Amino acid sequence: MSSRLKDVAALAGVSTRTVSNVVSGSGSVAEETRARVQAALDELGYRPNVAARNLRAGRTGLIGLAIPELYSPYFGELASQIVHAAQERSWTVVIDQTFGDPDAERRLLDGTGGRLVDGLIISPWALGPEELTNTSRDVPVVLLGERQPHGLADRVAVDNVLAAEEATSHLLASGRRRIAAIGPQPHLRNETARQRLEGYRNALRGAGLQPDRALEQAVTTLHRKDGAQAMTALLDAGTRPDAVFAFTDELALGALHVAHQRGVSVPRELAVVGFDGIEDGQYANPPLTTVVPDKRQIAERALQCLADRIYSPASAVPPLDIVIPHHLEVRGSSAQVD
Repeated sequence: MSSRLKDVAALAGVSTRTVSNVVSGSGSVAEETRARVQAALDELGYRPNVAARNLRAGRTGLIGLAIPELYSPYFGELASQIVHAAQERSWTVVIDQTFGDPDAERRLLDGTGGRLVDGLIISPWALGPEELTNTSRDVPVVLLGERQPHGLADRVAVDNVLAAEEATSHLLASGRRRIAAIGPQPHLRNETARQRLEGYRNALRGAGLQPDRALEQAVTTLHRKDGAQAMTALLDAGTRPDAVFAFTDELALGALHVAHQRGVSVPRELAVVGFDGIEDGQYANPPLTTVVPDKRQIAERALQCLADRIYSPASAVPPLDIVIPHHLEVRGSSAQVD
């Protein structure tokens, strides 16, 4: 006969409510208690009937994930982390690709996109804070990134200003003084790009340097080809930098490609730093220095926020603003040159 919830509770010496919280990933359970319950679950071979549980609670067991681009290595890696973490909660993730289209983002936030989900994780590119505030979605929403919806929803993000400052300061510490920025997007409401530009400028001013707008290369998108075009423009304009801070690793890889084509030695003549910590950067030539956000923690914290809202909808806890750690992974593309 299959084990029941109360059997697990008796073996672990806890209440059935505590066992239920561990199984569903909801509620606050001490780590020692959680470990004891998990050991009892494993010993008894308890397998929850997820479909029946969701049906009784009026839930689908589906979580929506809306990202701008599936083919972006950063979003692909992040989506993989979210799917893995969701599986541990017996959730299925339904992924939508918005391409940064405001109508697509609006439909998902308003619940008019036809997806029956228990909660939504979304990385908005096009909608501003006021539009996020006016959503009529009646399921929990977690925002990834820099849009601040003024108390509408939980938000999980890295500190882009600080991270960009650290990346630029790393280049300054190696003696670089003509540091270009590849990635501003003034034609879009891209808060990520704006914050990374702010951090870049802060670092320059902190070193006593005035930002040079000729070294700030705007891009249309954040892909390799845009980085290549920006690097080409910098070299052709005679504003040759001795370092580049690219707002994404893809942009940095495009810049590296052009540097190799044009015979510019990296890192001797040009140091390059990217942002996102994608796997491709490890295999660049030379390997790419990059700001690495903790993508696993982004996934886990976003899902925990959803779980807390789904299983405790009447909770008075205000929306959370969660800052995820990052670190600068220094590799060959910005190595100190003797």
